[in-house]
Order: sequence, then C-alpha cells, then structure tokens
Amino acid sequence: MCGIVGYLGNRDVVEVLISGLSRLEYRGYDSAGISIMEDGKVSIVKAQGRLKNLEEKLSGSSLKGQMGIGHTRWATHGAPSDENSHPHNSNNNRISVVHNGIIENYMELKDKLVKLGYEFLSDTDTEVIPNLIDFHYNGDLLDAVRETTKELKGSYALGVVSIDEPDRIVATRKDSPLVVGLGDGEYFIASDVPAVLNYTKEFVYLNDGEFAVLMKDELAFYTKTGEKVERESTEITWSAESAEKGGYAHFTIKEIYEQPKALKDTMTSRIIPGEKIRLDDIHISRDMLTNYSRIYIVACGTAYHAGLIGKVAIENLARIPVEVDVASEFRYRNPIIDNKTLLITISQSGETADTLAVLRESQTKGARVIAITNVVGSSIAREADDVFYTWAGPEIGVASTKAYLTMLVAVYSIAIQFAELQGTQETSYLEEIKKEMLTLPEKVARILEDTTKIEHFADRIHEEKDVFYLGRGLDYQIAVEASLKLKELSYIHSEAYPGGELKHGSIALIEEGISVITSLTQRDLFEKMQSNIKEVVSRGAKVMAITYEDNQEVEKYSDEVIYIPNTMDIIAPILAVVPTQLLAYYVSLYKGLDVDKPRNLAKSVTVE
Repeated sequence: MCGIVGYLGNRDVVEVLISGLSRLEYRGYDSAGISIMEDGKVSIVKAQGRLKNLEEKLSGSSLKGQMGIGHTRWATHGAPSDENSHPHNSNNNRISVVHNGIIENYMELKDKLVKLGYEFLSDTDTEVIPNLIDFHYNGDLLDAVRETTKELKGSYALGVVSIDEPDRIVATRKDSPLVVGLGDGEYFIASDVPAVLNYTKEFVYLNDGEFAVLMKDELAFYTKTGEKVERESTEITWSAESAEKGGYAHFTIKEIYEQPKALKDTMTSRIIPGEKIRLDDIHISRDMLTNYSRIYIVACGTAYHAGLIGKVAIENLARIPVEVDVASEFRYRNPIIDNKTLLITISQSGETADTLAVLRESQTKGARVIAITNVVGSSIAREADDVFYTWAGPEIGVASTKAYLTMLVAVYSIAIQFAELQGTQETSYLEEIKKEMLTLPEKVARILEDTTKIEHFADRIHEEKDVFYLGRGLDYQIAVEASLKLKELSYIHSEAYPGGELKHGSIALIEEGISVITSLTQRDLFEKMQSNIKEVVSRGAKVMAITYEDNQEVEKYSDEVIYIPNTMDIIAPILAVVPTQLLAYYVSLYKGLDVDKPRNLAKSVTVE
C-alpha cells in the first residue's frame, strides 16, 4: 500500500522522485517524503497529506542531488503526521530508509535499541530499521542491511542510503513488491512499474530475500547469504502514456473504456475457434484433474467476486465442485488441504497479502496452485505452480474495472479447458462459447457508445443514502460486484440480495423512493426476476434494469432500462457488469468525489 521510489543517475533526483511518487498515488497514502544525498549529508523533506503538500515544501528549497529515495505512506503504526512520514533516519543521520510493509517484532527490536542508547522520534515500526542498520554497520552497507533483515519479522520492501557510501542504494524485499529499473547510466527502484515507466522499460523483479545494490556504474544482485547472482531483466511493453489519463477526466473512466482492448488482448492466442483452449502457463492434465478431490478459489474484494463467477463456470462446464472463499477468512479456518487439492488464487496486483499467504500455506500442505494475476513477475505469479496473466495493462484507478473483466475471461477460459479435459460438454457447445467470447470486446464497445440513460439514473440517485441490487443466478454474482463498486466510488451504502431472498427479510427495507438496480440476463429466470421487480416497484422503489436487447417487456415496470447486446447466458456477466461500473462512476462524479482515489482505500493491499 505504501509506495517506494529510488534513483541514482545524472538527473535531478527531486524531479524523478516526485514524478515517481505521483504515479504511485493509486496505491493509497496519507503522507509523503523524500531523502536526498547532498554534499555529504542526507536531507529529508516530508509532509502529511497529499503529494502537493510535499511539493509546496520543496518549492522554495534549493535541494539538489542525483541520488535519493522517496515514499508515500499508508499508516499502519502511528497516526498520519509529518513525524511518522517516511523516510526515517538513524539517530546519527547517517542512514536513511524507506519501507513498505509491517515489522511485526518492532517493539522487541525497539526495546533492544533503546537499551543500546538509541532514541525514537516517531511511533512507526519503520524507525527501528535505520537504527538497526546503523548498529550493524561496519563499513559495508549491504552487509549491514543483510544483518538487519535477519532480525526483522514481517513484511518489507526497503530502499536504504548512507552518507558513508554516497554512491549507492541498497534495496531488498520480503513479502512486499519491489522492482529495479535499468536506464542509460541510471538505476531506479520502485514499488510498481508505472512509477518510473516514463524513464525506462527495462525492469528486474526482486525475489523475496534478494538484495540489489545500485551504483553509478554497476547494478548487482545478491542472495540473502551474500552470494552474487546474475538476473535477467524484463522489458515492459506498456507505453508511459498507457499509465496516464490519455485525455479522460479520470483513470477510472479511461480504464472502463479500455475494457474492449483488455478483453481482446487477454483472449488473443488463447481462444481460437476450432482449437482447444491454449493456456500455455497452466500445465494440468486430465489425470491430474481427475485426481483432485476439491477445488478452492480464494481471493479478496473484486477478485473474490470474479471467483464467485468462476465457481459457477467451472461447476457448470467441467462438473467439478468448487468452493470460493475470502482469503483473510480461508487461511484462519483450518481448511482441508492436501495433495489432492487444487487452489486457484486471483489477485490483480499479484501481491495481495492474504491471498499470497494462502498460496504459501496451501503449497506446504501439498496443494497445486493456479494464479490469476495482471502483473508479470509479481510474488503470486512467481510462486504459483501455474499462472494465467490477465493482460489488462496498468490499472491506476483504485476501483477495479478492466482487471475484473479480464479476471472473468481467465476463469471462463480455465473452466472451458477443464471441460475439454474432462469431456463433460459437447465440443459444439464449448465451441459456441469460445466464438461468443470473441465477440465480447465489440459488444462491450457498443455498451460504451451511449451512456446517456446511465448518467440520467446516476443523477437521480446520487443523493441517496441506501441503494439495493437484485439478481438471480449469475445476475446475483454481478449484483455483488456492482454493489461494491457503488460503495467504493460513491460512499453510498448498498447491498446485493438474491431475488429469491426478498421475502425472507430484505423486502422489509424497500420503501417509497428507494433505488433498486437489477440485471436480467439468465433467460430461465426471467419470469421469476420480473416478479421480484414488480414486488419492489409496488412498494415504491425506482428501478434501473439491465437486460438483453430483445427483452422489451422490462420497460413496462422499470424507470430506466439499459440494454446490452444479446449473448449466451453463461458469459453474460462480462457485459452486464459494464453498466454498473458506469453507474458507480457517474454517481461519484455527480457527488464531486475523488473518483480515482476513494477515501481509506488502496489499490494493492500488501499488508493484513
């Protein structure tokens, strides 16, 4: 959730760090700061609040340099304040550190350091790190950092500089993301690629327990035992512009309109009419699949909602029972896991802390893990046995949109592959699904052509305190995700209910003027869902319905009907969710909220 940037080269380091931190704002933060190596000393400037507060402090400064580290903080230990902001220095101001993660044993380490004469100026867990590095320093910064990490329990990505070695940055990570960027005579560290993508496209993803030493004329990598290793870099194909707004008012709406391309890219080379699904990085045979006694799908937030649809897809197509669970609950309920367990984890960032913990714990018990993620080289991607990359490109808006749609493509593709392996469906039926999936990019584009009705309904409901979503079957799974989007972007309380549960309690909440959003894409449930709509309308609800172009009947009892192109019911969620994304966006817009950075939220939850 915190963001780290570091630079060593010939540019103005302040400019590079501020640029990088601004591109990491999507991760969520409450303060920011930089540490610059200048004239044999470390100069720190930091400020609570938005990055502009830091920029204002720097505007009258003569701070210059060509090496430094920067940080945006999401508070975990200690309230948001200038004092608790990063970077943090050792007592003697010789060591400066930025840190993403949580040091679980920091109180124990703090007590040890206090007894050694060190004083602490903040309430953070991070401040133990520079003082511990100082304690271990004997003329070699890398060795001091290595010795320090041996004492740290928890998660961390670190960028470290010292006035005793003013020509280098030492970086390392454990359970928190960190990449190293390679430029022309310059090097970068960052929590995520977009931070420095405007400077370089060549990156090395640090492994857990690995150390990088950035110097003027060399970049070196070391294992935790101090052995020097060679690492190959990865060239990022995203353009710098792809991480910018591209003329849109917000990243969120830009990414909603990027969904046709994201869908097409994710299906390219994988779904080909007349051929079996090609999942080159998933190596599961029919015998292996037959041997599995259970499949779990585990994820958090929007990724969990994709898993709910994955369950329906796998069970319907491959006829294999699937259990879906929230990662933070799954890992603590002592689930039954052994070598006959197949675990599917879903994480946009590939760094979600709870999901990563589930992956690791499950593997120790013999489970095989398939990862669905958007980030090549992420921790979950590297540690899983098999991986499906959702080629959505960088997603900057905190509320996931295009990443969610590509997650759906992933779970449908896996379901089809399992069905092909199991022989549970007629080939002609699976071919029909694949062909129809290839039409979805164009159909999503058609939905995006005219948003007038959605904007109108958003204007009608943007002052509401409560909104309800209804659906049956896959439409209920869409309702769950749609409700989350409205909560995230507009701060309106919303709930999703199965249509069949209305009479079991929730209909008591329906009263005059209440807003209800519903989708009707499951043809065998049309009549039942239409009855549910009539039930809420008769009690005074105003309704926005999402349904197929040929279902004109819904207009008779809905205030607004959003038509989507006809498709097969099983893959309809990929289309039906798009109007709900737009609705959440426009409600937030009418309320004048910060659409891309909703309060209290971060893009990537890398700590518990």
